Amino acid sequence: MFTGIIEETGKVLEFSEQEAAYRLKLAASRVLEGLEMGDSIAVNGCCLTAIEFDQESVSFDLLQESVRLTSFQTIQAGDPVNLERSLRFNGKIGGHFVTGHIDATGKVSHAERRGKDLFLRIEPPEAFLKYLVYKGSIAIDGVSLTVAEVDQSGFAVWLIPHTLEVTNLHAKAPGSLVNLEFDLLAKTLERLFPGNRPIERS
Repeated sequence: MFTGIIEETGKVLEFSEQEAAYRLKLAASRVLEGLEMGDSIAVNGCCLTAIEFDQESVSFDLLQESVRLTSFQTIQAGDPVNLERSLRFNGKIGGHFVTGHIDATGKVSHAERRGKDLFLRIEPPEAFLKYLVYKGSIAIDGVSLTVAEVDQSGFAVWLIPHTLEVTNLHAKAPGSLVNLEFDLLAKTLERLFPGNRPIERS
């Protein structure tokens, strides 16, 4: 379990296809503190298991299916990635509960600087629109954000300067692919009461 509060941005050192999986190697620092083999780290919101690490880097294996269903399909060496260690028992929950299991990818359709803030509009697959709630929570590349607008084709969020500084979302542009994890409560309610439409406001 995670909270959507990014601890640091790492850098992709290597992303290569191996015999049975893909290998992702990242440069990092803060998330390596106290790290043990097999620990979970959310990388752009996707829960991955550390299989190798040293004082400056950490490596993960990804299944082909995981790459196909996430924004890792477009990742390249040098790309910045959002990193968060799994929630500790006595840890703070500054964002919202994030499982690290990506629901879908969305495409950035509009990115506009408005003063010091950034306005992002994202279009998810149509089947996931039902999980969007105005003023509800959503994780974008692992970042806990509040849905500012919802309509029939997507949603929008606002990014404040601090978020732009400590995450990789400042680099998003129209066409960028992002990992989406919808709010756990919204998914649970839809499961219990199917057929409800998203709460819209724009």
